[in-house]
Amino acid sequence: MKREIIITSDGSTTIHLPEWNEQYHSKHGAIQEAYHVFIRNGLKYVDQEKISILEIGFGTGLNCFITLLEARKDIDYVGVEAYPVAKEEVGKLNYVAELEAEEKQELFNKIHEVSWEAKHAITNNFSLTKRKQFFSEITDENQFDLIYFDAFGARVQPDLWTEDIFRIMFSALKAEGVLVTYSAKGSVRRAMQAVGFDVERLPGPPGKREMLRATKVRK
Repeated sequence: MKREIIITSDGSTTIHLPEWNEQYHSKHGAIQEAYHVFIRNGLKYVDQEKISILEIGFGTGLNCFITLLEARKDIDYVGVEAYPVAKEEVGKLNYVAELEAEEKQELFNKIHEVSWEAKHAITNNFSLTKRKQFFSEITDENQFDLIYFDAFGARVQPDLWTEDIFRIMFSALKAEGVLVTYSAKGSVRRAMQAVGFDVERLPGPPGKREMLRATKVRK
């Protein structure tokens, strides 16, 4: 499938798949979306000294890198990706420059260069494990405080937004764990609720009216 690097509305890059008319991040602003959905409504919402994060769709590493930049606590980060982004594509992404984080270039490189299937210390308070697997293969139980659900949209990959997938997410979270996603589709919200999540609709990032945050409530 053809892949193109494009510039989104806030000046940051993303990968565009013309055949699907789909992007790895919002065309209205990749960095703006990442901050709004995953940092403001996810990382900063989960108020704990240590946070374990599961990212569904590691992709370009943008969410991971921004989380590292914003880390004020100890973070154990696990990124799941079935089809890793090519090294040549990573080299064309402009996140370091757009975030004015040139002094962190080495850390962005490290995120992409460390081996898969092993835990690595990226900084003294941020560890990263990259796992190459399909989302349906995740078997973690009661392991994570926060999930970044950043899969391709339900329009092009509806099988990633089903009750079966959200049941896996529910199992992977600890009690009171939180899942955040850019999606606000009614079918997605209902699938989350069907497996036990308490779901709230929040204002969305630029270009989207709403987003969803789901909590694994104690029974």
